[in-house]
Amino acid sequence: MPITLRTAIVLLFVEAAGVAAVAVLFAYVLVHENPNIMRKSALSVIIYPAGIAVALALLAWLLIRRRAWARAPAIVLQLLLLPIGYYLIVGGAGWLGVPAIVAGLVCTGLLIAPGTRQALGIR
Repeated sequence: MPITLRTAIVLLFVEAAGVAAVAVLFAYVLVHENPNIMRKSALSVIIYPAGIAVALALLAWLLIRRRAWARAPAIVLQLLLLPIGYYLIVGGAGWLGVPAIVAGLVCTGLLIAPGTRQALGIR
């Protein structure tokens, strides 16, 4: 397995762990702060990050098994980090936004690298 694919897989797992940690943090805040404020919308703020964390981990696992079709959804999720990172920076959380943008760009580059494409059997 080429270093580009290995690094992309590790980065996907790290991102999955980070997003899962955010979901746990949101759950903690929901339970301990004020559980009566917007419970339904706050619950969705927990479910979406948890789902994205599962999707990132699943795509990483599929890439370990060299499933070529998993590359495209992984690239899409990485590119979605760009606007999320931008709005984090604009919203005053640059310490989260800049790493999100960098991770999205680096992982996308690794997933489209010739070594990764060759390892997955993509022309």
